[in-house]
Amino acid sequence: MQKLSRRSMLAGSGAALAALGVPGAATARQGHGRRRGRRPIVIGHRGASAYRPEHTIASYTLAIEIGADYIEPDLVFTKDSELVARHEPDIGGTTDVADHPEFANRRHSETIDGVGFPDTWFTFDFTLAELKTLRAKERLPVIRPANTALDGIFEVPTFQEVIDLAKEHGVGIYPETKHPTFFESKGFRFDEPLLDTLRANGLDRPNAKVFIQSFEVGNLRRLNQETRLPLVQLIDATRGPADLFPAVTYDQMVTPAGLAEIATYADGIGPEKRRIVAGNVAGGTLGEPTTLVRDAHRAGLVLHPFTFRPENNFLAAAFRAGNPASPEFLRARGDQPAELALYYRLGIDGVFADNADTAVAVRTKQFG
Repeated sequence: MQKLSRRSMLAGSGAALAALGVPGAATARQGHGRRRGRRPIVIGHRGASAYRPEHTIASYTLAIEIGADYIEPDLVFTKDSELVARHEPDIGGTTDVADHPEFANRRHSETIDGVGFPDTWFTFDFTLAELKTLRAKERLPVIRPANTALDGIFEVPTFQEVIDLAKEHGVGIYPETKHPTFFESKGFRFDEPLLDTLRANGLDRPNAKVFIQSFEVGNLRRLNQETRLPLVQLIDATRGPADLFPAVTYDQMVTPAGLAEIATYADGIGPEKRRIVAGNVAGGTLGEPTTLVRDAHRAGLVLHPFTFRPENNFLAAAFRAGNPASPEFLRARGDQPAELALYYRLGIDGVFADNADTAVAVRTKQFG
């Protein structure tokens, strides 16, 4: 990826830092802003999770086959400090662990970043060898019942296995460090195993097809000192980064001052999509676009919004299609191409999509 020249992003840095309430270096990272004419990237969100159980080699493989530029593994730890791909450390709903009586006594409850995970199982209580005895299940069986035909077939993949697949096919990887503060409380830290794995594969280098993302700030600040790979600050629709909230909120982080501060340690943002178009929530009424695309680009940041999904269940009212009285309505596909086209027109630099094929097709129509 071509880098722009290094420059200061923090005119009036004291005000920006005060707005966030956190200390920060005044040195900005190199910008990765999209050049005029460059097509947005398509990121296979958890693989091709509209078609296959998420975070499986089958899901990642299909994402590559249908045109994704990058595949996205969410990373969590095993008991023996291996990195594996799961959306959450909770594996009660995404594997067949409940069918394994030998693991029944490992069921318990945890609170992660203020969210309760009651009476379930967690990756950090299993060695990699034990996890490999489990098989993946569809996480959204009501909305994606066809995917349940693939339940019980695929293993939980390691980060290395995802990298091997990406290298074989020449696509990028876009790993997310999941709940870094929580995992540190359990004795695990992402920095070294993540970067060591990337270095061992020749990927911790300039222009490698890698982005590293996190909803938290502290680990991105550390990684900024340890790697020149592009870093992406994820920004949810509500609350704030788990390591700083409530002192720092995501609402603060999308202000011009907040974006300038992000530009000191990261190269882009991954905002929840309603932060770019107000009201773009399930069943919602679309509002006007915000100034976030313009403001982020002025700070030298790229934008890769999440998550674009094809089913009516996830689409705003303007993009839904079909008869709402039908029992299949929420599972049916809406006019997701119109949603994607809108965001491409607004100037975003990439999309996280559960169905990369649609995102690629709309991109091709719009950009050639």
